[in-house]
Amino acid sequence: MITRDQTKKISVGTVTIGGGSPIAIQSMTNTRTQDVDSSLEQIRRLTEAGCEIVRLAVPDQEAAEAFGRIRRKVHVPLVADIHFDYRLAIAAIEYGADAIRINPGNIGDEERVRAVVESARDHGIPIRIGVNGGSLEKRFLERDGSVTAGALAQSALEKVAMIENMGYDRLVVSVKSSDIPLSVRAHELLAASCPYPLHIGITESGTALRGTVKSSAGLGILLWEGIGDTIRVSLTSDPVQEVTVAKQILSSLGLRRSGIEVVSCPTCGRTQIDLIALADQVEELVSGYDLPIKVAVMGCVVNGPGEAKEADLGIAGGVGEGLLIKKGEIVAKLPEEQLLAALKEELEHWSSSK
Repeated sequence: MITRDQTKKISVGTVTIGGGSPIAIQSMTNTRTQDVDSSLEQIRRLTEAGCEIVRLAVPDQEAAEAFGRIRRKVHVPLVADIHFDYRLAIAAIEYGADAIRINPGNIGDEERVRAVVESARDHGIPIRIGVNGGSLEKRFLERDGSVTAGALAQSALEKVAMIENMGYDRLVVSVKSSDIPLSVRAHELLAASCPYPLHIGITESGTALRGTVKSSAGLGILLWEGIGDTIRVSLTSDPVQEVTVAKQILSSLGLRRSGIEVVSCPTCGRTQIDLIALADQVEELVSGYDLPIKVAVMGCVVNGPGEAKEADLGIAGGVGEGLLIKKGEIVAKLPEEQLLAALKEELEHWSSSK
C-alpha cells in the first residue's frame, strides 16, 4: 500500500501535499461565490480557524468571474469546484485557481477533458480527480448492482489513466462515500495502486454531532493506516466547524499539533464542582493561546491529581475548590471560582516559566 510518505508531492498554491508533507486541512465555502464580500468574509474566518486550502463552487460564468476577484484579495490557496461544464474549469484556471476539482465522468467527452488538462498544464496547476458514490457511472452500477468500493476505486483509477495518457501527472485523487466501511475499503484499494496524493473525507456525513462522529471514525481508520494527504470533514454546519473537527482528529492521532490540547474526565457521582461548565470555559480560554502543551481538567480527588500530573497544567476538583497542578506538582489549592483565573495566569506566563 502506498502511504503518505510515498505519494507524489503536489503544490496547491503555497501548500505542498503528498510525499510526507503535513496533512493539509481543507474546507469549502457555503456562500454563493458570486457574493464576493460574503465569500471573502467566510474565507477569512476559515483561515483564522486553521484552514489551509479553500474550495469554492463555480457553477456558472458569473461565479467564475467572482472567483477571479476573490483570488486577487486572499493569500490562501483556492480550488475551483467544477461540474458538467468544461468551459467553467478553463475559465476558473484563467482567473487564477490554484487547483481545480473535476469529475471527468461528468465534464464531457475526452476532448473536453483534454482541453481542461491542457489549460491546467499551461498554468502549472494540479487537477483533483473526484469520484463520488452518488455519481458513479451507470455501467458500474449495472455490473455490481450498487455502489461498491471496487467500483469507486476502479472509476478513479480509470480517470487517472485517462489524464496520464494525456501527458499530465499533477494529480490529486479522491473517492467519497457516506458509508464508512465502503469508503475505507475504496481508499485502501486506491492507495494500493495510486501514487498520487489522496484527498480524504466521509461525504454527506451529517449534522455537526453525527457528522463529527462519522468523520472521526472513518478518517481515523484511514489516517492511522497511513492513507490521506489532505483532509476535509464534511458537515451540515458552519464550515469553520469542519476545520475545528479536522484539527482535532489530526491532533488526537498525533499527526498535527494544534495549540493547547485539553483533556477532561467524564462526570460522575464523586464530582463536587461544576465540571462541565469549567471544562467548557477552559476550552474557550485555551483557544486564544498557541502553546504546545496539555491542560487537564479533572473532577474529583480520586483520580484527578494523578491524571493531571500527566499534563503540563491541570485542575483537579474537590468540594467547591480545586488543586492547580503544574508539571506534576500541586502548586495551589483554590476556591472553585478562582481556578479559571489561576489557569489563565499560568498560560499568560507559560513561556517565561519553562
